[in-house]
Amino acid sequence: MCALVGNLHRYDDLLPLTANRPLSTLPFDGKYRLLDFNLSSIANANIKSLFMVFNEGETQSVFDHIGGGKEWSLDGIQNRFFIHIYQDFIRRADNNSSYYDLVIDYLKKSKSEYAVYMGSKILVNIDLRALLHIHQAHGNEMTVVYKRVPKDLLYKEDIIIKLGEDNLIEKKALVKNAEVQDVANLCTDIFIIKTEKLIEILREKQSENVLGNVESFLRERISKDTYAYEYTGYLNNIYDIPSYYKANMDMLDTQKFNSLLYSSQKVYTKLKNEVPTYYSETSVVNNSQFSTGCMIEGNVEDSIIGRGSDIAEGAKVSGSLIFPSNTIKANAEVSYAILDKNIVVEEGVKIVGTPEKPVVVKKGTHVTADIIGG
Repeated sequence: MCALVGNLHRYDDLLPLTANRPLSTLPFDGKYRLLDFNLSSIANANIKSLFMVFNEGETQSVFDHIGGGKEWSLDGIQNRFFIHIYQDFIRRADNNSSYYDLVIDYLKKSKSEYAVYMGSKILVNIDLRALLHIHQAHGNEMTVVYKRVPKDLLYKEDIIIKLGEDNLIEKKALVKNAEVQDVANLCTDIFIIKTEKLIEILREKQSENVLGNVESFLRERISKDTYAYEYTGYLNNIYDIPSYYKANMDMLDTQKFNSLLYSSQKVYTKLKNEVPTYYSETSVVNNSQFSTGCMIEGNVEDSIIGRGSDIAEGAKVSGSLIFPSNTIKANAEVSYAILDKNIVVEEGVKIVGTPEKPVVVKKGTHVTADIIGG
């Protein structure tokens, strides 16, 4: 197999967290990025060839995180990975032909029989080798991965599917156009298809001057000949602030944490050689997770704390997601909040949201006055 990872959709409901970074490089569970889960699935399947596409202006965090790709075995002699920057105004001017040419060239040079495509907003830890075996066993043109999920996990632009005999897709519909039951079959935007067939689809769209991308064409291709493979592990669907917050808070549930991060599929991330987190005698910690390099002197409850963050004596943090390199000074209070990187919360300041609507503080902010939201 060769792999393609797409990250072209922008979700305005995730601003300001995605102002200068794509969804896939948002921090997750303290030390990870969302992209780590796709990259780890690819590494665990021993896939040697990878193509990633991102929007212009959102790639600094991508290059900073991936580097040479060592952690995901992308730096080997036989391994090849490409990062393509998608410029919206140029692709419209040339009817997308540059993009098609690049993807087709990549697929041909990969010399792979099958191509697997993964989107960016669905958080899963999937065994792509098992997916390949199922696809080969059934011999259909394309296999799509789905999961049965509750209604509240769906986004309006998601595809839900109805299954017929032998797990073949009988019907598909966009959530916004469908009458959704309490539980639905969510298309995870993970597809496997013969490489030659994908090249054929791209050439066809190119000849018709169709503006689009691999994900949109594969979604369009879902038909009654498409086999559906059920993913049964942990899944979350991240498209706005509440869904992102909930996915992180799920990791404080031992069962969900183990299901995602300690299944048979190992998850790899960028290594940082730092000192362990220090807990002083004044610290009180309950049901929280901490990355390396933190200094904890205050109270922390039901929270996830990123690398290199300091929480001073008398400070209280609860129900919050703290990104790396933050400073919360003495007697400050942070509850039900998401603090982006490099934030300083001054002494005695309160940042208070609610579990349904956490307060978001943008990167680099110096908070000197109370922020009460929710």
